[in-house]
Amino acid sequence: MKYLIKSLICGALLALSALPLLAQKGPEDKAGWKLGAQAYSFRLFPFTEALRKIDSCGLKYVEAYPGQVIGGGLDGKMDFNMNATTRQAVKKLIKDRGLTVVAYGVVSPKTDEDWKNVFEFAKDMGILNINSEPTPEQMPLVRKLAEQYKINVALHNHPKPSRYWHPDTVLAAIGGSKYVGSCSDIGHWVRSGLNPVECLKKLNGHVLGMHFKDVKKDTPEGKYHDVVWGTGDCNVEQVITELKRQHFKGPISAEYEYHWENNGPEIAESVKNFREIYNRVKVQ
Repeated sequence: MKYLIKSLICGALLALSALPLLAQKGPEDKAGWKLGAQAYSFRLFPFTEALRKIDSCGLKYVEAYPGQVIGGGLDGKMDFNMNATTRQAVKKLIKDRGLTVVAYGVVSPKTDEDWKNVFEFAKDMGILNINSEPTPEQMPLVRKLAEQYKINVALHNHPKPSRYWHPDTVLAAIGGSKYVGSCSDIGHWVRSGLNPVECLKKLNGHVLGMHFKDVKKDTPEGKYHDVVWGTGDCNVEQVITELKRQHFKGPISAEYEYHWENNGPEIAESVKNFREIYNRVKVQ
């Protein structure tokens, strides 16, 4: 009998381990901060596995990226041109895990038709922010479509000398549209020799989303790499303070580009630190 009971317990534990963790709402959620993860943090794995890893980090929001294999028995990648049947299956994967997709990128459509397709994809998926780096020639169409679909286009800053590495370039491209603004990557600002807090202040009112990371320059080659939030050079506490001051609302995607094979524990620790700092920071 005791072996039967032990077998039943083991079976129950295995069944429970396959269920979603019911990812937690943090204190930031009440302020409209949708703290999640960029699936690119788990680029070595299929999208289905990335969802499991995001869930296990205590997060409930997802930023999908175009190049990731879907997995889970589904062919293709997380491309905005996926057919309707695949899209429905992907939406079910996300819902069954108890997560919500809120952003997509970094995506840079080439043609006008591609831009229309990415907006249609975002509308169907319930995506709030399309993170992109459009060319100056594309911006009139981008602003028009953003207004038409009421979906944000957040201009992402890769490090210098990329197109939007400096906040001034982002501000110049907005063109008065409330649906165009910044996808502020604070780690890439540090890599570009900029102060993240000063950049956020310059973009006041135009920060639509974040690629959140903390970085430190301590490699033999003198390059920056991701570290647990609050232990690097991104001034995480001051960044959170500034976001609170601006009454920021929108997606914040953890993008952890280090220890690719097993960075989930470091992301989970970063999320813990983020929420502790969020609770500690007071803004008048």
